[in-house]
Amino acid sequence: MYSKIIVGLSLDHGISETAIGVARKLADDGAEIIAVHVYEQPNSSVRAYMDDDLLEGAQKNAKARLEDRVKGEEGVKAVLLNGHSGRAITDYAKKVGADCIVVGSHKPELSDFLLGSTAARVVRHASCAVHVLR
Repeated sequence: MYSKIIVGLSLDHGISETAIGVARKLADDGAEIIAVHVYEQPNSSVRAYMDDDLLEGAQKNAKARLEDRVKGEEGVKAVLLNGHSGRAITDYAKKVGADCIVVGSHKPELSDFLLGSTAARVVRHASCAVHVLR
């Protein structure tokens, strides 16, 4: 069905196995599956109190956790992105020519209706098909 699938992963939630499994079911033979996690830098007010070594260490830790999360998942490439989650995922999908994004969602809260969750932002702004998992 799809030849290049982006799987958005949060390192704090355990949906990765399910999301990768769904991506495999949606994939054509030989499809490329790319597991992405978006590392969001602390805002400037917080960042002013953090040294560069600490920030670099946090980003390296996120990369290691992502690689650990996809370890053993044959044919799945791990990519760490930087920026705002919703925008970084949709921009990356467009850049690499993905034809599907698989992203998890949580039960919406009031703030999600006002601000929009990552999944909602991906659905609104993606230039390809999006499969949302609960």
